[in-house]
Amino acid sequence: MADAAPTPQETDRPRRPRLLWPGGLSARLLTLTILFVAAAAAFALPPALASFEQQWLLDRIRAAELASLTPDATPDRKVSQAIAAQLLEGAGVNRVGIQADGVRRLVLGGPALKRTPYVVDLRSQAPVSWLLAPFQTLFGGDGRFVRVVASPTFLHADFVEVVAPDAELKAGLVAYLWKLVLVAAFVSTAAGILVYLTLNFFLVRPMQRITYAMERFRADPEDPEARVQLSGRRDEVGRAEMELDRMQADLRVALNSRARLAALGEAVAKINHDLKNMLTSAQIASERLAALKDPKVSQALPRLERALDRAVKLASGVLDYGKSEEAAPEPRPIVLAAAVAAAADEARLAEHRIRLTRQIGKAERVRADPDQLHRILANLLRNAREAIEHQEGRRAAGRITVTLTRLGDSSLVRVADNGPGLPERVQERLFQPFAGSGRPGGTGLGLAIARELAQGHGGDLTLVATGPDGSVFELRLPGVPPPAAPGRRGPAAKKG
Repeated sequence: MADAAPTPQETDRPRRPRLLWPGGLSARLLTLTILFVAAAAAFALPPALASFEQQWLLDRIRAAELASLTPDATPDRKVSQAIAAQLLEGAGVNRVGIQADGVRRLVLGGPALKRTPYVVDLRSQAPVSWLLAPFQTLFGGDGRFVRVVASPTFLHADFVEVVAPDAELKAGLVAYLWKLVLVAAFVSTAAGILVYLTLNFFLVRPMQRITYAMERFRADPEDPEARVQLSGRRDEVGRAEMELDRMQADLRVALNSRARLAALGEAVAKINHDLKNMLTSAQIASERLAALKDPKVSQALPRLERALDRAVKLASGVLDYGKSEEAAPEPRPIVLAAAVAAAADEARLAEHRIRLTRQIGKAERVRADPDQLHRILANLLRNAREAIEHQEGRRAAGRITVTLTRLGDSSLVRVADNGPGLPERVQERLFQPFAGSGRPGGTGLGLAIARELAQGHGGDLTLVATGPDGSVFELRLPGVPPPAAPGRRGPAAKKG
């Protein structure tokens, strides 16, 4: 059975301090560094102790060799017991023997041994026995003797052997071991502190700064101090800082958009009821106007009725972006030229002296929902008109061109203008609500809504090109319906 996820109350509850293990990253880093350096020093202890013991034994061998030369200097090649005892005491051994030409003889002899000595042959010592020899000496018990065999240095002989008590060797090993432990402890602590200070400066402190910024941002995204300070580093820490800064910026934009959407939704909800009553009154007035026989009224009335119908649908469904979902489209073949003309009337191109060029056959059709296609085209044409109007120092006449091409089983509608183009800062968030407007006072909802409607059809709305010569938007709609029959026009082609 899986463990249950912690509740918010459990995550907010203060944790008990750990007694056996430090909780901070800095303290853990210091502790682990000291432990690792101490462990490395521990691996160096056996070879150091083995070298110390080998050198101690070799010193006894060399001293015994020199002592063995004394009998050869006497006439009868013998020394008294008193002199022999002094020589043995000076060499630190109990007996000295030499083997030459296969003959083994005792050069200096001491008192009889109470225990049989253990043998250490320095001529052929395996690495494992060499490493284990100091520990055998330390933990082998008291009162033992060691018989050491080695090649001679000053004599012409096969080997030299001595017998010595290992008590002095054990005492020397213990003293040397304590020295190594103290040196290792000092080196481990010093190295740990140096490594800790270095890593704390280059790694821990930057991570603490990033963590602090994340905590402050979580507590208050609007806090200016919550923004992480970029250090300009090019390593992983610098990349983490840059990504966190970008993430904070994106989240702030998303939170601002969400707040504005909530406020807009609340405002629309408040005025929705009154707006529907107003539109109902306008519909009643339009019905009364329809009873009049004035030709001018009859000519303008269809456009008024279509505008009122769209307004009633929008108000009834509360179709504000992000507050409710768009209705599913009902695609049908539509004459594109007529749909563009109706959208141009709503965008008021003629009133603002914007020339509209339609490179579309009169019978060419696309497959789309009439109302949603009208909203898409009206948004695109209105945005193009406003971009042209707000261009500073403009002298050339405004021009918008709408073309239709076919690509496979898709219809591509392109809307191109000769405006100033879009700034780079706007292009990255062009289709994001409340973030993609390049005009002061704009909400940035038009293109976001248009793209949502296009994607609802299974197509898309994209920015193809933009620059000083203008911008080009492309609306892709699935389906390539055949041209309309002569004398027939789609529902969006009716003239008001």
